[in-house]
Amino acid sequence: MGNQSIHGGDIKTNLYNDPQRISRSDVEENNAPDVPEEVEVSADASKGQMSVLDALKGVLKLALMHDGLARGLREASKALDRRQAHMCVLNETCEEEAYKKLVIALCQEHKIPLIKVPDGKQLGEWAGLCVLDREGNARKIVNCSCVVVKDWGEESTERSVLLNYFQTEQ
Repeated sequence: MGNQSIHGGDIKTNLYNDPQRISRSDVEENNAPDVPEEVEVSADASKGQMSVLDALKGVLKLALMHDGLARGLREASKALDRRQAHMCVLNETCEEEAYKKLVIALCQEHKIPLIKVPDGKQLGEWAGLCVLDREGNARKIVNCSCVVVKDWGEESTERSVLLNYFQTEQ
């Protein structure tokens, strides 16, 4: 009978009904108020101070996480021609003039917003065409000439900054 009481339901109910035992929901309730405060502070600090390139970097990062980028001429031209693109980013220092003419013509034909960036290495880093070391620094960055955003990912302040930029540019 002594063994039955150890393996019986009495001990289990006592463990789960222990008032000093901390459950996962208790921990989540305590951390919940801290998270919105941090988000509000970062949103207030970046409001009105974000440049278009900073917003572009954030949008490309979010789109990369949600598998919404088309990188390179083949993927970009397909996305532009199929009208799957929300926006296009072109490297100004691209050596192939025919490449630039094609991308610009597709963007104009389908009324897709186009942003030109000065550095292909930087665009390649933003588009995820690099290897990250242990510290998170980008190494072996591949030069990129064109990136198309097919999926924004999620709603963000960077996206709204870019959309405002596109509206004021036209």
